[in-house]
Amino acid sequence: MAVPGRLAAQEDPYVLPSDPQVREKLQEWQDLKFGLLMHWGLYAQLGIVESWALVSEDQPFQDRGGMPYTEFKEMYFGLIREFNPRRFDPAPWARAAREAGMRYVVFTTKHHDGFCMWDTRQTDFRITGPESPFRDDPRANVAKEVFDAFRAEDFMIGAYFSKPDWHHPDYWSPLWATPNRNNNYDTRKYPEKWQRFRDFTYAQIEELMTTLGRVDILWLDGGWVRPDSTINDEVRSWGFDIAPWEQDIDMPRIAAMARGHQPGLLIVDRTVHGEFENYRTPEQRVPDEALPYPWETNMTLTQSWGHNFDPVYKTPEQIIQTLVEVVSRGGNYLLDVAPTPDGTFEDEAYAALAEIGQWMSVNGGAIYGTRSREPFGEGENVRFTRTKDGATIFAFALEWPGDVLHLRTVRARKGSEIVLLGDDRALAWIQDDDGLRIDLSPVQEGRGRHAWVFRIETAR
Repeated sequence: MAVPGRLAAQEDPYVLPSDPQVREKLQEWQDLKFGLLMHWGLYAQLGIVESWALVSEDQPFQDRGGMPYTEFKEMYFGLIREFNPRRFDPAPWARAAREAGMRYVVFTTKHHDGFCMWDTRQTDFRITGPESPFRDDPRANVAKEVFDAFRAEDFMIGAYFSKPDWHHPDYWSPLWATPNRNNNYDTRKYPEKWQRFRDFTYAQIEELMTTLGRVDILWLDGGWVRPDSTINDEVRSWGFDIAPWEQDIDMPRIAAMARGHQPGLLIVDRTVHGEFENYRTPEQRVPDEALPYPWETNMTLTQSWGHNFDPVYKTPEQIIQTLVEVVSRGGNYLLDVAPTPDGTFEDEAYAALAEIGQWMSVNGGAIYGTRSREPFGEGENVRFTRTKDGATIFAFALEWPGDVLHLRTVRARKGSEIVLLGDDRALAWIQDDDGLRIDLSPVQEGRGRHAWVFRIETAR
């Protein structure tokens, strides 16, 4: 994942896509609200934070176990000869995600290490490559298998793709040292090398757009690969060295090609504000306020994006309440679940998804297709969503409020019906100058878990 900065809404205004097909798909995506992200690759074999230990810069999340850098890099790239996910079967993943209430998926086709999880023709450093023990398995074209399984469950399909590629000799040239995450040569002095890398990137993305079936989202990571004109205070705040040369991969050319093959494709060039960042992606955090543009919080189910051999799982309550916090502010929530080296989800992941699904089966109507309301909440424990026409407000109580739910910013009209989702008995209420008071004495806290949702019809 890229290191995020603050969202510079004022410094870099959001650019609404001009293509009507893209705008239509963006509305569809905003209605889905809850998605699954999966980081899976060679790093799963080591149980480390994706491919970041390949970077020779000071980072708190590196883990080389004391191994010298060059030795570690050789060992890491050699993992292609060990990574052999014989139990890989994406159909249970897709079913579990569907039952959890998720409606779109983003899968890592290539992380920054350059290892490709599809049958690319551009490099042998791939899951179907000649050194891969998984190459002859009928499921070896992993990304295609994943996307086919999730399409069968009616998911919107997203392809994560890293713009930097630390394995490619025209990004990290073997002629020079690799001091940081940037490419390691001056693109002004060696424009032919950089053009080869741009052409390689273009060809790989074209493969994703033409060989894996329908793709709805191209989710580009590695925000330091960008035109110089887009480097702003947000980028400078990330805390790593910015290359003194330009790393422009020609997004207009890539976008035209990609949408030529996949009309309406959403492009998410993360942190590069402008026409190719169709929605923004705050990472591992929920914004403090509702944001005036499409956005998505991406967050891990455990303490890391990739598989960890000693995982600490967030509770279903944490996930559900984070979903409420995100959706009340107008965003989508993309939850990362990391497959194991052998190609499975852990039992704890399945259990968490199942419990989330139980809650969503009752309360999903307050999540899907909704929009943020002003204000998006009251105090610490009440959040709101609304239907697009504003005729219905959903009030989420993150703690059981007792015998009365008092909402100071909601006014019900004469004849309004108010129910607790999952109970559906009409509740008595009183409207006065101090707000709306809903009598909860007929219902009990035990009717729900984690968050309780009240539907207020014909509210304003």
